[in-house]
Order: sequence, then structure tokens, then C-alpha cells
Amino acid sequence: MAGGWGAKAQGGGMLLALLGWISSCVTTFVPLWKNLNLDLNEMEVWNMGLWQVCITQEEGVVECQAHGSFLALPPELRISRLLMCLSNGLGLLGCLLAALGLEGWRTCEDKPGRKRQLLLGGGATLGLAGITTLVPVSWVAYNTVLDFWDETVPDIVPRWEFGEATFLGWFAGAFLAAGGLLLACSARASSTDTPPAPACHQGPAAPGLPRGHHLHPKNADLVI
Repeated sequence: MAGGWGAKAQGGGMLLALLGWISSCVTTFVPLWKNLNLDLNEMEVWNMGLWQVCITQEEGVVECQAHGSFLALPPELRISRLLMCLSNGLGLLGCLLAALGLEGWRTCEDKPGRKRQLLLGGGATLGLAGITTLVPVSWVAYNTVLDFWDETVPDIVPRWEFGEATFLGWFAGAFLAAGGLLLACSARASSTDTPPAPACHQGPAAPGLPRGHHLHPKNADLVI
């Protein structure tokens, strides 16, 4: 019963981890972290990401321009770049480690302890990847809220709002963390189901000899 639950938890954890990693990679590179609608020109929509700014016109034409300098970016965008790239690397590493520890793979079949270590390591790495995804997305969203409700800015000035990548990043971080937790729990469950090693039994005594009697080289001729 527990073994079946462990296999289902591993499958569900890997599925969530893969979905979270793919979503995190998409969140990193799409220019949809913020959007801005100009009241003076409603036919244009501005979208900002970590790497570029894009302008979408009513005709469907999209023009993108990369950020000029990394040092000229606001602190939240600079650190978000680094954290999102780190999250993508950790997510890939966690998926690989967890995949090697799955029950269906023949890797380290003769070493169940090693497979549990791979699952635990993969789950912990995926959990860290989820945190490094949630932190930058939440930081950018927090600054967006502060700028939107800034009373020192005149009302006629357009305000940046949440983009689609913000919500995708939150889902990605949650999927990575949930997948890592399921994989780590499945590793703990499989460790409790491991059967104990068979006890060592003493071989049968030689026929014709009393139990506990040992031959001595000097008396070998006498025994023969």
C-alpha cells in the first residue's frame, strides 16, 4: 500500500516539477512582467520583461528593444535576472537528480539508499528552485503595487500593472516547491518500506564432529 503511494507521489512530483521548470523558463524570457496602457494612445500597449521592452500596436505589430545596460536597470530587475537564471539551473538539476532516483529507472537498483539520496537531493534542489522563482516575481509585483499607488505621481501619468508573466511565475514557483516536497516525501516513504537485511546464520557443523569442536593441525591425523 505504501509502496504504491510512493510510486504515485514520485510520478506526481516529477510532473509538477517539469511543469514548474518549463513555466519558470518561460517566465524568465517573456517580456510580460509589466504592462502599460497609454491613455493618450490606446492603440499601443507597452510590455516590460527582464531583458527587453516591447510595444504592441493595434495592427498586431510588435516592436521590441533590449534594455540598454545591465547596470542601468532598477535593482529589482537586476537581481531578478540573476535569481531567475539560477532558478532555471536549479530546476534542471533537481529534475535530473530526481529522475535518477525514481523506482522505474534501473540506475542504482542494487543501492536503494543511493536512490533515496538522489530523490531527497532532487526534491531539496527543486524546493530551492521554487523559492528562487517566487522571490523575484513577488519583489517585482510588490514594487509595481507601490508605484501604482504612489501619491506623489500625478494621476495623468500612466501606471505599470501586473503582466501575465507575474502570475505564471507564481504558478511556476508553487509547482516547483510542491513537486520537490512530493519527491522528498516519497523518498522517506520508500525508506520505511525497505525490507530488513536477512540475518546471518551459522552453517551446519561437519558430520561426525561435536558442535563447537574445531580441528587442530596437530590432531588432523588422529581424526582421519
